[in-house]
Amino acid sequence: MANPNSKLAEVDPVWDRICREAEAAIVEEPLMGSLLHQGVLHHGSFDCALAYRIAMKLASEEMSGQILREIADELLKDVPSISAAARADLVAVYERDPACHRFMQPLLYFKGYQAVQAYRMGHALWNQGRKDLAYFIQMRVSEIFGIDIHPAARIGKGIMIDHAHSIVIGETAVVGDNVSLLHSVTLGGTGKEDEDRHPKIGDGVLIGAGAKVLGNIKIGCCSRIAAGSVVLKDVEPHKTVAGVPARVVGEAGCDQPSVAMDQLFKDQT
Repeated sequence: MANPNSKLAEVDPVWDRICREAEAAIVEEPLMGSLLHQGVLHHGSFDCALAYRIAMKLASEEMSGQILREIADELLKDVPSISAAARADLVAVYERDPACHRFMQPLLYFKGYQAVQAYRMGHALWNQGRKDLAYFIQMRVSEIFGIDIHPAARIGKGIMIDHAHSIVIGETAVVGDNVSLLHSVTLGGTGKEDEDRHPKIGDGVLIGAGAKVLGNIKIGCCSRIAAGSVVLKDVEPHKTVAGVPARVVGEAGCDQPSVAMDQLFKDQT
């Protein structure tokens, strides 16, 4: 079957590739036809498919998929940065996750990707002053995906959250561009203070599984935090830290740790 969206290939290669992958997947597994048509091929654009997917995942008896779809469609129209970030996140997952072999996988199957896109919509609602609706989105993301991201947190683009289970990102946390986080990472506070109390993560940072970064501290760009570490102090750019509490054990080892995804220590002292 000819791709009905092929005319968009030159202006939207990401969406065109997702459509071609969906068509090929139906040939390989016809039982997936209904899901792939509903999730991809029935839509005329990436934004429409994203809005549909997030609405279907977050729908409940308390709020229908139709209402959530209308909210998502409105946000994607009014806040173009959501779509731009969603595309950057999708490419980041494809490039960094060895388990991702097709562009359509994050959109349809990966809860880390889906949770971040739902957060982005909640964040836009928060910025519009629609805080109760933003809190509802946060609640459903936590219930469905096992990820808790406060809608006031600020997260850049090109984000990859691998496996994604038990991620916690607090209210005043800031995450830069091109950051990679593995499962069970916490960007948390250290007490009951109401002011700025969560970490500030620079661009290109890699945070290993189970790491806890606590307090209003700065993690310098292109640094690495080893799995299981507890970070309580600022980390300079391009450093590797490990341990409880974490200490500097060497340089980052490459220009872009979040892209290389190398978590091994090589000649670190």
